[in-house]
Amino acid sequence: MTASFDVVVVGAGPGGMAAATVAAEAGCRVCLLDDNAGPGGQIWRGFCTETARKFPHGSSFARWAQRLERSGCQAWQGWHAIDQPGAGLLRLERAGEHRDVGYGSLIVATGARERFLPFPGWTLPGVMGTGGLQALVKSGLNARGKRVVVAGSGPLLLAVGAGLASAGARVEGIYEQAPLARLAGFGLTLLGQPGKLLEGARYRLKTLRSAYRTGSWVVGAEGRGHVEHVTLTDGSSDWTVECDWLGCGFHLVPDLELPRLLGCRIAGGLVAVDGMQQSSVPGVACVGELTGIGGLDKALVEGQIAGFAAAGRRAEALALEPRRKRLQQFAERLERAFSLREELRKLATAETLICRCEDVAFAALEGCAGWRQARLYTRCGMGACQGRVCGAATEFLFGWENATARPPVFPAAVSTLAAGSAEETMHR
Repeated sequence: MTASFDVVVVGAGPGGMAAATVAAEAGCRVCLLDDNAGPGGQIWRGFCTETARKFPHGSSFARWAQRLERSGCQAWQGWHAIDQPGAGLLRLERAGEHRDVGYGSLIVATGARERFLPFPGWTLPGVMGTGGLQALVKSGLNARGKRVVVAGSGPLLLAVGAGLASAGARVEGIYEQAPLARLAGFGLTLLGQPGKLLEGARYRLKTLRSAYRTGSWVVGAEGRGHVEHVTLTDGSSDWTVECDWLGCGFHLVPDLELPRLLGCRIAGGLVAVDGMQQSSVPGVACVGELTGIGGLDKALVEGQIAGFAAAGRRAEALALEPRRKRLQQFAERLERAFSLREELRKLATAETLICRCEDVAFAALEGCAGWRQARLYTRCGMGACQGRVCGAATEFLFGWENATARPPVFPAAVSTLAAGSAEETMHR
């Protein structure tokens, strides 16, 4: 079955919601696709308009959710975009069923995921990504009384720590690998953005009982069948903290699989776009974290620009350009502030698993010349996650670039692949 729209938006986080809303309000027939049960993405996960205002950024969610609902946009929840069987066409899958959707303009807002860096013990039960732990707690995981260490890098650490504290967890410490001097310099650049400073202050107030140390990072986790304690260092001394959970993630990397499959040009690990958010592929725009890790405000502005551009409302898109430029500069400063230190390249031992799906250890990868050879020799990146975890890790550890994308972008049912092959044969 094939449906067709003027504009299709993939990803219902803030950028996707904004893009779909303004395009639909401008009179376009719009379809918004997302693999979650409701709109909001990671930052607004689980929010509903009735109660959202009680949470950080909740008022913004409520406004955009109400506008989206009134706009006439069709929201298709639970669908993955897995392939591009033809020009202007996406193949989708949900719970084993598939369908195709055609578009005149496509806006990709697939967001970002955490970067994981392997260290001894990172595969123990109870060791999770910071964002993953946040998502689990938002989805109902009982955190009350749990002793939690939050570590890694990026502004998400404080937000997750605050959320865990609000959920009743005992946050034993928050450990940021970036040095204090660099973070202080970044903070000075925010003096003209009091809202962001106030947001950070609120998070810290909720975690005042927890240690917050900069220039510190996890070097190992240990436990009998489950994490029981972690060892941390500041480069000169080590110490151990007992915990039930460890949330550890090293900032974010954009989800580039779909843009790569579509043929969009990637530069410096980001999708290259023009002032209207248009990629190198005609009719395909990319917004939000795909063009630079910059958070909620950047995603909303870029989403609106792409939505207006898709609707032919260029003047309204251009009016947002000055704000877009400021937010892109913020994203660049953010990247510099939380850039990873060299010591993190030495965390893994010879036995440490780098590819968890295929059980590939660090020692097996040291002699490989690049990502392709590693896949051929060791099956690194060929498991269920298709390199989404180990790809970013090997890029940091070895300088390899995973520049390939092939369908299906997400694991798909054999029936979907077989149906797609049969349909393509019929049309030859």
